[in-house]
Amino acid sequence: MRIGISLTSSHNTTDPREVARWMIERTAAARQSGLDSLFLGDHHAMSAPYYQNTPMLGRLLAEWGDAPAGCLFLLPLWNPVLVAEQIGTLAAIAQGRFIMQCGLGYGEEQFAAMGTTMKTRPSAFEQSLDIVRRLLAGETVSASGRFSVTRASVAPRPAEPVEVWIGAGAAPAIDRAARLGDGWLGSPGLTLEQARAQAALYRERCAAHGRAPGVIALRRDIYVGESAADAAAVLSKVITRGYRGMAAEALVAGSIDEVVERFAAFARLGYSEIVVRHLTNEQPRVLGSLARLEKVRAALATA
Repeated sequence: MRIGISLTSSHNTTDPREVARWMIERTAAARQSGLDSLFLGDHHAMSAPYYQNTPMLGRLLAEWGDAPAGCLFLLPLWNPVLVAEQIGTLAAIAQGRFIMQCGLGYGEEQFAAMGTTMKTRPSAFEQSLDIVRRLLAGETVSASGRFSVTRASVAPRPAEPVEVWIGAGAAPAIDRAARLGDGWLGSPGLTLEQARAQAALYRERCAAHGRAPGVIALRRDIYVGESAADAAAVLSKVITRGYRGMAAEALVAGSIDEVVERFAAFARLGYSEIVVRHLTNEQPRVLGSLARLEKVRAALATA
């Protein structure tokens, strides 16, 4: 099992430069621990400070090395030509393979702010993904529909094919991931049993479309503690605050051995990659957890 990281991009802060420095330090720590991939998320028109993915990743790649890296793009909110241009430039900066995570997006206010509507998300997503892939393959593209594009082309283009992971939770969206994606990304709020059922559905839909399953990845919000007691204290604090509306069962906090055990349970379900985000935003604790993830990763590699 591989372990990647999706850095927290939303921060309440009075000093935006301090938080940018935190993200840079976390990336360097993730590389030091040998993590297998680096990602940033995607939201728009947020009330709290949100560090946008493409400029931030461009900076973070200087700390990262040659392991895969990428961004989430909520495709219905983006012009597909712009997405392809951003990927082409980021892939030229990256030393390793670029992975595009993508999804439908949610939140009427976010869609309204970006001049579109949630009602057309599925068709906009599929058309955008088709356009982006064709542009990155070197085609000159004209298209009409949710997006109107006339004789568009992009350069630079990635030196190697971009892998596409589609984030999905509802059954039709998992079917879309099986039909169109190179991998599927499960949501951070899934319990173990939900993760079992959704991974099985993804494999079933891949078979129905005559495709071999790709990457089966799962987002988890975690904290690897100095001890079980340290991890329990962090977990208790976030649960008391109602952490992102997630069930406590979906959160992973424990000692190194306890986190290995939790991750191994997902490996037995067929998950090939866990992409972590930290439960706490306290910089010393995040950096300590990242250092301990090196031992988690090593234990899983030999399990």
